[in-house]
Amino acid sequence: MNILNFTVPPLLYYIVSGFHTFSPGHYHMSRHNTRVFDLLVVKQGCLYMSEGGLPFQVKAGQALLLRPDSHHFSTDSCKESTSYYWLHFQTVGDWNMTEDTTARLEKDNVKIENSLQSDEFDIRPFSLRLPQYTTLLQPSKMEELLSQLNQLVPNSHISDTPFQQQLLFLEVIQQLSASLSHERPSPSKICAEQAASYLRSHFREHITAQQLGESLSFHPVYIARCMKKEYGCAPMEYLLHYRIQQSKLLLMQTSYTIARIAEEVGFNQAPYFSSSFIRIEGTTPREFRQRFS
Repeated sequence: MNILNFTVPPLLYYIVSGFHTFSPGHYHMSRHNTRVFDLLVVKQGCLYMSEGGLPFQVKAGQALLLRPDSHHFSTDSCKESTSYYWLHFQTVGDWNMTEDTTARLEKDNVKIENSLQSDEFDIRPFSLRLPQYTTLLQPSKMEELLSQLNQLVPNSHISDTPFQQQLLFLEVIQQLSASLSHERPSPSKICAEQAASYLRSHFREHITAQQLGESLSFHPVYIARCMKKEYGCAPMEYLLHYRIQQSKLLLMQTSYTIARIAEEVGFNQAPYFSSSFIRIEGTTPREFRQRFS
C-alpha cells in the first residue's frame, strides 16, 4: 500500500467537491498533472482506475487518492451504475509518497527550518499519513460528510461558508487517515451511525421510532441508547435538529414561504416548525432569512 505523507502545518485546504454517477459503459476521464489531489469515494458500483502503473478497483465503501503530479485514467468502463463522491484539495506544505504502511516519518525527515519559533514556544511540523487506496472504516460517516460539503457548494459566496467547508473537509481527512487503523468502530457506534444515516436520508418523511427500528433491524430502545451515547440525543431529537439545518439552507437559497419550507423538511405544521426553529436557533425563520437578504 502506498502512503501519502503530508507535513502539517500548514493544513491541507479544500477546493471543491461533487457527486457523479456513471452509467454502465462509461468511464472516468484520463488526466495529466491536474495540480490538485483528487479524492474518489465510491458509494455504489466500481471504478476501474490506474495511476503510476498501478491498477485499482475502487468499490463501494472504498476510497482512492489521486496525486496532482501524475497521470490517472480508467482501465475499464463501469459494469454497473456507479456513483461516487469526488473532492479536490491541495497543500502548500511538503508531501511525499512512500510504500511504508507502518512506520511514521522520523523527526529528521521533517524540515526543522519550517518550525514556528518564539521565545516562549516551538511549534514543529508533524506528518499526516493518508492511504492512497483503502477500504473505509466508516463509509456511511464519510458519505455523510461529503454530502454535507456538497450541500454547501451553492453558498460558497457567503463569507462564513468557506470556513464551514474547511471544517467538514478536515473531518473527511480524519476519516481517511483513520482507515490506516485496524480498529473497527464499536457495535454502538455502527448502530448510531446507521440510524443517523437513515434519518438524514428520510428526513422529509414521517418517521417513528418503531419504523426506524424495523428499517435497521434493531430494537428502538437499543437505537436510542446508542444514539444517546454517540450523539448525545435521542433519534427524534437528532431528526429535529437535522430538519432545522436543512430548513436553514432553504431559507438562504430559496424564496419559498415559511409554510412551504416547513413542509419540505418534514414538518406537518408551520407553527410547530417556527417554534422548533426559535428553540434551536434562538431566532425566527423569517429573521434568519433576513440576515442573508
